[in-house]
Amino acid sequence: MLSLPLPIIEFLLCAVFCALVWRVDVGSRLARYFFTAFFGSVALAALMVGLRFGYDFENIIVVQRIIPLFIGPLVYLGFLSLMHAPAQMRIYIAINLGIATTASLLPFLFRELRPAYDFFISFSYSIYCIALLVLWRRGADSLRNAKFDSIRALRLWMLGAASLLGIMVIIDTMIAVRFAHQQLKNALALISNASLISVVILFGGLMFIFFASQEKRALKHPTKTTDDVNEKALEVERLTRDLLEKNQLYLDPNLSLERLAKRLHLPTRSVSEAINQSQGMNVSQYVNRFRLQKAASLLVTTALSVNQILEQSGFLTRSNFYREFERVFRMSPTEYRSHNKR
Repeated sequence: MLSLPLPIIEFLLCAVFCALVWRVDVGSRLARYFFTAFFGSVALAALMVGLRFGYDFENIIVVQRIIPLFIGPLVYLGFLSLMHAPAQMRIYIAINLGIATTASLLPFLFRELRPAYDFFISFSYSIYCIALLVLWRRGADSLRNAKFDSIRALRLWMLGAASLLGIMVIIDTMIAVRFAHQQLKNALALISNASLISVVILFGGLMFIFFASQEKRALKHPTKTTDDVNEKALEVERLTRDLLEKNQLYLDPNLSLERLAKRLHLPTRSVSEAINQSQGMNVSQYVNRFRLQKAASLLVTTALSVNQILEQSGFLTRSNFYREFERVFRMSPTEYRSHNKR
């Protein structure tokens, strides 16, 4: 038995991540579902390992072996959801989850394939590690559904997820080899060490999220007077405003913080902090303000449908347009049009 219930601790930390991810708006509801399911799967897999090897629950071995086959597909589909519309995602979901389901059922249909479970798992981790790196190489502009100021963090998490899957390939292969050679003690030691590494990584991730949220909270309360606001922040905001207005960059639904900062020849962090300090909002809200002004004008001066207006204003999704419009104007686009045409 394991001397420490590390997989149980890993399960609890993953459960915390599930709750955190569920509350985060990354720009796509579907992506949030997949990321939550990913951490839920990792949590459940850790719980199964803890119960089996820590408390001798051998009858859960079937579930324990099936769950890992869905870990790679879930995190991959999460990031893919930030690149494609929900309607386009249906085929990707069917293919990826269909393959995972088939792989999990094959050993039940063909008994001679049961020893190959570990191979299926390692192969799945390897494929999705490579798939995530391919997505990452597409660049920041490919994350079309992501919130404007979350793209950089999401790309870092994408690299982190690929690295995690790569580590899991190595560890799972080593554990499988130990079990194949009947080296139970060494296999349990590897499981314990792997759980320890996971606990450290998860705890570090929670600390990163905590300090990042503290920094964002501090930036949400900027001083609005020109005497107190950093002059450099005001200058960066002016340059950003001029660039957006003169070139109408805000009409590009795929505009990212990285592209905006590159056009300004400034670091992304400088642009983000300048907008926060001088305007009291994040970059996504700042850019959407220009889009909303355009949309409001089109609602009053044209007979275009709301869908046509949101497309011509630079919004990518209907849900984001309605959410931002109602947040700023305290009414729906239809109500705004009726009210201002009286």
